[in-house]
Amino acid sequence: MKPMPDTANIRDSHIFEGTVESGINVNEDGQLSQIRSAVEISREAVKAVSITAIDLLKEIPAFMAGLNFETELENPFAHIEAPIWKEEMVPEEMMEAAYAYCELLTRKEAGNFYHSFKYLPDEQRKAMCAYYAFCRRADDIADGDYVDVFPGSYGADDPEAVEYRKTLEELTGDKSVLDAPTYRDKLAQLFFYRKKLSTAYNCHASTDPIFMALKDTVSRYNVPRKYLDDLISGMEDDLYTNRYRTFDDLYQYCYRVASTVGLVCIEIYDYDDPLAMEYAESWGIFMQMINILRDVSEDAGRNRVYLPLEDLERHGIKPSELSGDLSADKRWHAFVGEFIERIEGYHEKAVKLLPLLNRKARYSPAVMMAFYGKILKKIKKHDGDIFHGQVKLSKAEKVTFAAAIYAKQRFLRL
Repeated sequence: MKPMPDTANIRDSHIFEGTVESGINVNEDGQLSQIRSAVEISREAVKAVSITAIDLLKEIPAFMAGLNFETELENPFAHIEAPIWKEEMVPEEMMEAAYAYCELLTRKEAGNFYHSFKYLPDEQRKAMCAYYAFCRRADDIADGDYVDVFPGSYGADDPEAVEYRKTLEELTGDKSVLDAPTYRDKLAQLFFYRKKLSTAYNCHASTDPIFMALKDTVSRYNVPRKYLDDLISGMEDDLYTNRYRTFDDLYQYCYRVASTVGLVCIEIYDYDDPLAMEYAESWGIFMQMINILRDVSEDAGRNRVYLPLEDLERHGIKPSELSGDLSADKRWHAFVGEFIERIEGYHEKAVKLLPLLNRKARYSPAVMMAFYGKILKKIKKHDGDIFHGQVKLSKAEKVTFAAAIYAKQRFLRL
């Protein structure tokens, strides 16, 4: 999803061994969800912590003073050799350091999205950065070479991770699209990432600054755990699936990696009308479908096809052709016209979200919608040609759009 939602569209850099379509039925998917959401931190991990709050408080001032956008991002609690914080209350200084870490991560890795966050009230801005950091790292595990450390575990060979993998494989049929070592490593990391997430919703606290800040955020804004669990599930789905037979199959994936992001965001932005949830779901689908269309060539080169096979076949297009150049092909023009029309339908619902949000927060989603809307217009203007370099906005376009939207959302009475 490319989270926020730009990071949610997973495109794994490793070599895929085969082609696996989404084919899990409703009952199996329900069982998978139950297994995934049941992941909790173990008592053994809780007992492993020995360092005290006083020990850390001595080091935090130096970390805070050294925060610099130009420097390498350093975890202020990296030397703690245990995953769980045993103190009942996290000292304020530690929480400030955790939020500072998340904000710096957001600035360094998502400048565009940070620009949409930075004009939010302080508490909402920090919350959005904490949530973005959670999404970013989940995506980095699934999509790149980032290695998330869970102290005390044995990685892919950890007994708990092995049991989790085998349980999932009983339902998925052990059909990963990655080579076996990469698949097992990434699934184990995502399993332990879920364990960290569980600390945001129980009486424990993770020593990972992202989850320390996230725990405060989800408590402050009453964010349901299901949305965050579903996002990790979307990351796991990409380990098993690189084709989607129908649009309904694709929709479920988009919901997990992008709509859940919109649903978390509106809890932070604040709303009263329950219709906001429906529109937030459409917001995520709208942005993720643009990501998918924009990245067709890149994804095809990695043996991933997110476009519904059923629709491609109806237009006589083979998945293997997507790694070539279809820019002048009438079949592609017909397909992409339909796909864009579908995207525009979700966009029409997404923009209805803005008036339902707290006025001080509207700027943030409005900027994201505008950026993606402009990308869609460019694709449409070039007759769906996404085969000659990624369609994107220039820095000047982003600055101009952002300024205009800021004025519209914050100063005009609409």
